[in-house]
Order: sequence, then C-alpha cells, then structure tokens
Amino acid sequence: MQITETSNEGLKRTLQVVVPAGELDKRFADRLDEMKDRVQLKGFRKGKVPVLHLKKMYGRSLMVEVLQETVRDTSNKALADRKERPAMQPSVSLPEDQAEIERVLSGQADLSYSMTFEVLPSFDLTDFKSLKLERLVAEVDAEAVDKAVGELVDRSVTFTPEEGRAAQTGDRVTVDFVGKIDGEAFEGGTAEGAPIVLGQGNFIPGFEDGIAGVKAGDERDVAATFPDDYPVATLAGKAANFAVKVKEVASSVRPEVNDDFAKTLGVESVAQLKELVSAQIAREYANAARMKLKRELLDQLEQSHEFELPPSLVDNEFAGIWEQLETNLKRSGKTFADEGKTEDEAREEYRKIAERRVRLGLVIGEIAERNELKITQDEMRKALIEQARRFPGQEKTVYEYYEKTPGALAELRAPIFEDKVVDFVIEKAKPAEKKVSKDELFKKVEDATEA
Repeated sequence: MQITETSNEGLKRTLQVVVPAGELDKRFADRLDEMKDRVQLKGFRKGKVPVLHLKKMYGRSLMVEVLQETVRDTSNKALADRKERPAMQPSVSLPEDQAEIERVLSGQADLSYSMTFEVLPSFDLTDFKSLKLERLVAEVDAEAVDKAVGELVDRSVTFTPEEGRAAQTGDRVTVDFVGKIDGEAFEGGTAEGAPIVLGQGNFIPGFEDGIAGVKAGDERDVAATFPDDYPVATLAGKAANFAVKVKEVASSVRPEVNDDFAKTLGVESVAQLKELVSAQIAREYANAARMKLKRELLDQLEQSHEFELPPSLVDNEFAGIWEQLETNLKRSGKTFADEGKTEDEAREEYRKIAERRVRLGLVIGEIAERNELKITQDEMRKALIEQARRFPGQEKTVYEYYEKTPGALAELRAPIFEDKVVDFVIEKAKPAEKKVSKDELFKKVEDATEA
C-alpha cells in the first residue's frame, strides 16, 4: 500500500492511497476459499463446490464486498501509520471513471482512492495553578432550617370539607371550570374536580381572587389573564373568562411541629428532623457553589486555550443545537421574533455556543488523556443503577435499553467524564474560599447561569 499526502491546509488533510491489484486479488481468493467451505449449492456436496463455479456465480458481488472491506481496512491503517487523529470519519472518494472501477473489480488495475479529513488540533494545556477560582461557602442558619421544616408541614396539611364555609386563604376549593378566550373554548381551559389551595398562587393571576369567599354549590364567572411569559405562546398575555362551579370547600389543618410530627416523617424527634434538614440544605448549598465554581472553571479553560477548531466538529455540534432549538420553538409555538432576535442573530449566537462546546470538549479530552483519567466500570454501573431507579418497575427495560443503545450510553457517560475532569482540575487549581450569604450564593449562581 502506498500513501501520499496531497493536501495539508490548516487542520485539513487529503491522502491518496494506492492498493496493489495483487493485494485485492489475494483478499478475493481468501474470500472465495471461505465461501467454498460453507456454501451449499444444488448438485454439489457442502464444501465441494469448485472455486471457478463460485467465482462465476458470485465473483462480481464478492469483489465489490472485498473492495469496500479493503477501503475500510487500508484507510484505518493509513491513519494509524501516520499517527493521525481525525476529528470525524474521513470522507473517501473512489475513482469517478466507471471504466477505471471496472478494471479494479476485474483485477486489471490497482485500487486508488483519496481520503479527506480534519485532524484534531495540537495545543498546550494551561497551568492549572494559574486559574483564579473562588469557592463560595454559605452557612446554614436556623431561619433556613425553620423555613424548610415549615415546607414539610405545608405538605402534611390535611383538609376537612365544611358545608356552608366561605373559602379563605389556605382552604382547598374543588371546582369545575370552562375557560374561554373571545368566547371560544381553548385547549387546556376545561377541568373537572380541580383542587385549588387559595394563597398558593398556582393558577393564573386573577383566578384565585375570583373564587375567594365562595361556598359549595356557588357558580361564578371569573376573569383572569395569562402572564406574558406563559409557556404556551398562543395563550400568553390573553384575557380569559372562566365559568366556575364550586363543588367543595375544605378547611386546612396544619400539624404542630413536635416529636409526633417528626415521627410521621420517620425520625424520632424534632431535633433529629432539623439535623437532617440542615444536612440536606448544606448539600444544596454545596451543589450550588460547585455549579458556580464549575462554570467559572469552564469559562477560564475556554479563555486560556486558543487554537483552531475543526470546522466539521463545529458544524456537527451546531446542527444538533439548531435541531433542538427548532423543535423547542415548534413545540411552544414561538418564533425567533418572540425571543427578540432574528434567525441570523440566533444562528450567530448558537454558533458561538457550538464553538465553546467543541473547544471545551477538546480541552477536557486532552486533560483526561494526559492525566490518564477514565470512567471506571464501577462508576458506570452506579450511574446505570441511579438511572434505573428513576423508573420503578422498569429497571430491566432501562438496563436493556442502554445495553442495546451505544449512543444513549455515551450520553450517560459524558457528564460523568466531564465532572471527573472538572474535579481533577479544581483540586489542582486550589480555589480560594469566600463566605457568602445564601442569597448571595444563589444570586451568583443565577448570574453565572444566565451569562
């Protein structure tokens, strides 16, 4: 096999590969021998079919298979021999002249083809100790614990129906309703037996106010307006009228925060309950702080690594992002104008996101390779178990799905791999700690997420 580099521009390479006709002929003969031992034709015993007969019957189709197999094997060998790192699968071009192809298939000419590909860029990694990272630390105070315990109490509230009771804040009102906009019923605007707890604000503005003070059996017309940012674009900002029939009004009973209440939650005392709640809040704070630290790290890794990106990787990443964006817009009924931008502006914005993802993906991959960071079988097993637990009763189906779907398994592996590299770099960078309040912590996380 002869390999010649015919083009080298930036990250793009083109190789011309020539495979001697003799090698093709040998591969063809080997395949005929394999076929002879297993094929069974009428009039011949198994394994006794003459090679010439097989060649006459299957020669052309078999040679096409040999040609495809040879291109695959020799292209892989060419990349390995040159120690190339292709960004994506190379594009192979066979001779366009059909007469030339026929000569190759008949063994009268060498196989000559070209392969074009982009290579992964080579670059130096930044010194991790030069990264200026900050780990935010927020302490859990008594107010946060009491608020969380209060939310547990809210979820434990019981309701008692009361005849003749006028609904007030905290009561549960069960209603049937039919909503209309401009006199026309709309999808999702009708319900029967809908429970509404007054004061929770779970319905659109104006609805709860419209049923305050109602009693069982009452009927009311309620005017309410969908918020401008309502997720269903066709309803956002629209004024609606609801014909409401009250079926039941139930008063609420809040349990007292005592040891008996704690025992209903599986713990022995209020003190133990507060310890568990405090630990849970501490984990939430730590997760939020890590999210902020990770975003800060990724931003600095992107900024500190300047190198040419393989266009094919960026194009592929952008295509995936754009397809998901169009799906989301179609599902929500929104347009680019609703998002305050033109399609060209959106393309430019998401192109930059694709470039960021590709750059960070290459940097993370390089860090992992140089430091021999890998996902262990035990880590993948734990991830699969955790994923399966999200679907009680369907665990076996989940395992089988991942066994049969390599792409899904890769998607499960990707964030684990990324977090492993991120944790490695954070440890090397030794971020400084900064104490902040809970509100400061979550504000900084929000700002980082929106950036």
